[in-house]
Amino acid sequence: MSESEMRVVVIGGGALGVSTAAHLARQGGAEVALVTQGAFADGASGRSLSWLNSSHQHSPAYHALRVEGMRRYRQFASRHDSSAYLQFTGNLFWPGEDGGAVEELHEHLTAVGYGAELLTPAEVERRGLGVDRAALPDQVLFTPEDGWVDLGSLIGALLEDFVAAGGVAREHAGAARVEVENGRVTGVSFADGARIAADAVVLATGPAVPPMLREAGLEMPDQTSMAALVRTEPVDHGLHVVVNAPRVAVRPNVGGNLVLDRDWAAAHVDGDPGTGYRLPDPVVQELLEEVRRLLPGRPALRAASVGIGPKPIPGDGEPVLGEVDGIDGYFVAFTHSGATLALVAGELLAREVMGSPQELLSAFRPGRFGGAASRSV
Repeated sequence: MSESEMRVVVIGGGALGVSTAAHLARQGGAEVALVTQGAFADGASGRSLSWLNSSHQHSPAYHALRVEGMRRYRQFASRHDSSAYLQFTGNLFWPGEDGGAVEELHEHLTAVGYGAELLTPAEVERRGLGVDRAALPDQVLFTPEDGWVDLGSLIGALLEDFVAAGGVAREHAGAARVEVENGRVTGVSFADGARIAADAVVLATGPAVPPMLREAGLEMPDQTSMAALVRTEPVDHGLHVVVNAPRVAVRPNVGGNLVLDRDWAAAHVDGDPGTGYRLPDPVVQELLEEVRRLLPGRPALRAASVGIGPKPIPGDGEPVLGEVDGIDGYFVAFTHSGATLALVAGELLAREVMGSPQELLSAFRPGRFGGAASRSV
């Protein structure tokens, strides 16, 4: 390594961590190590619906970042053979009885320049979106710019880019601790005694970010909750879009299966990290039945797997991206929208690590909490 190169360690094997590491390695000027406690994509990225969108009422800064995130995916698709695991085919949404009118959301999205259409069941059928018109209310919202990605496949492609650019990746590294001396990062140490010296560290460990920051005397507002993602066995389903219905969210996936979730189902998760988590089978079957109702012909669906665990959600719901207050060289990537933001956040964080502040991240730095993400008293 030349004396001019920085030493950067990225901790986290999910989409945000791997993306940041790949962008750091590609832009040059740093020796980059990527480490993860277990296997790559075995955390929150492995149980994410990974719906790519900005089709809610977000703050202007958050909306802009999400739109840029989707644009980065389209750029990625122009350079990689990703059609099997990355699609922009749109999303269908309709609320439950207490969810308000789709007209209001349509008006908002139209006002901010985000593609949105109000469709009748007959129009949904004519467009061949793969949803049974009999399962639809009188009007649904279609956002054609939305898409989906299989994060495991994306992470695999980014890892190839990372290694090709000279990065060093290590999985099953065990628990990591960020070392801090005199107000700056000095390295990362592991339970087995290994240590990597560092001038900068990027912490991208999903729901483990707040407790890991706490080890350095830093506090991060956190409303992390549980997630439960069901993957079906391969089935001839004909679904072409993401669907966000009141009782289930579902999308196509690599290999002909479907992935589905909903917050009400995750509320039924029991168990703990020590003994393992479990989603009761009646809840799984109810989710599958909700999907069957949406599909023409109501094909038989069987669960192949259920991924359960915490999903990262910052205290105010918006991303936390950037250098923490009080410790030079300590950067954080902590967000609920890890799929949509994976590529753009990784790119912008990589630039900031190398000393180039990014305006798109200005609203999301840890210091916005005022006292939080800075030294605890």
